[in-house]
Amino acid sequence: MSRWSAIRKAKAWLDRQPVYLDTETTGLGPEAEVIEIAIVDADGRPLLDTLIRPQGEVPEDASRVHGLTTAMLQGAPTWPQVWPQIQAALAGRLVLMYNASYDLRVMEQTAARYGMTFDIPGAEFGDLLELYSEYKGVRGQEGDLRRWRLEQAGRELQIPIPNSHRALDDTLLAREVHRKIANEPLPWG
Repeated sequence: MSRWSAIRKAKAWLDRQPVYLDTETTGLGPEAEVIEIAIVDADGRPLLDTLIRPQGEVPEDASRVHGLTTAMLQGAPTWPQVWPQIQAALAGRLVLMYNASYDLRVMEQTAARYGMTFDIPGAEFGDLLELYSEYKGVRGQEGDLRRWRLEQAGRELQIPIPNSHRALDDTLLAREVHRKIANEPLPWG
């Protein structure tokens, strides 16, 4: 896909009034759980911004990234308590995430820990990391498109929202990355 194709895709996604989602988690592996989730609408208004109490502990290496600790989450709702709000915010919508495969995997893992199925009727998921990689068009030695961290994308697009590694800030930054690409002019108008 070319830069122009990425811009066309971004414009088409923007026309659909997507929602944006980000999570913070207890780690990267198969046992990781969601401990914070934010969902914002196309205008950047929060639809959901909440901490989530995990079944397990928050490892120190994860805490160093986002600053969340097990103690901070003790009074937070659990995944089953937040799940109806997540479903309501996402059902029937285009949901955009920066590194969607990761967020989706950890949400599925978290649901499975509670014996729940991760199912959102009518939702379609798009990946802003893939979109940005296509937009940049830089290939590595293997010929694959280079992957860019969210903070790199924000910096390169001169977006003043910091990448704080907290769900709401990162959701707003991902939204702005999408909008910057979508607002690029195409060569033929």
